[in-house]
Order: sequence, then C-alpha cells, then structure tokens
Amino acid sequence: MSDRLTHGDWSDAVEDGDLLGQECPDCGTVQGTPKAACPDCGSTDLETVELPTEGTVYTETTIHVPPAPIEERGYQVVVVQLGEARVMGRLTDGDVDIGDTVTLSGFVEDHEGYVAPTFAAGN
Repeated sequence: MSDRLTHGDWSDAVEDGDLLGQECPDCGTVQGTPKAACPDCGSTDLETVELPTEGTVYTETTIHVPPAPIEERGYQVVVVQLGEARVMGRLTDGDVDIGDTVTLSGFVEDHEGYVAPTFAAGN
C-alpha cells in the first residue's frame, strides 16, 4: 500500500474485514475515509491508521425510497463512531438506534463496483 490512502486501498481493506482511516499529524484529526487533505487544518501530510471494527451508532436512517437502480427498500444506513473517526455503512443484521453498539460484518458492492462496509447489531 502506498503512503497515501486511496479509495482503492480503503475498499480492499473493507473487503478483507478491516477499516482504515487517516490521521493528521499536525492537528490530530482522524477521519474514516480517504481525503486529499485534513478537513480541519488543510494539511496534506495524512497518515494511514487502522480503525476499530466495533463502534457506536452516531446516527441512523431507514431508506424506503432508494436511489436508482437499487430495488431493495426498508434497509437501514448507519454512521458509526469508531474511536475518533466516523464511517457510514449499511446495517445487515438487527435493528439499531443511536448509541447502540455495532460490529463490522462485511461489505456490499453497488452496481458500479464500489464497496461499502456493513455492520451488524452488537451484543
């Protein structure tokens, strides 16, 4: 893997059951997906870090009218607080509320081949 976290590197890690993020050595901000620069201070010297695979639901919603060409309805999408970072993904098992614990359970691939993490309700 290169020093700069690419979307391809991030997707490969998700497919392998890992979550990668970036930490800014200048201000300490941690983010859950690849960015070209730190959203807080603008530094481009970001370091790739491993994120926990268990976290807390920061927010959630249920998609009843999905974007085309997705036909599935009534699926839950969550933003998960993983340490200092947040990652969005789909819930595949259970039903959760804000503050519930979830664990990385796999990934889904969309019609264009993009990967997104999936989470399952925790203990």
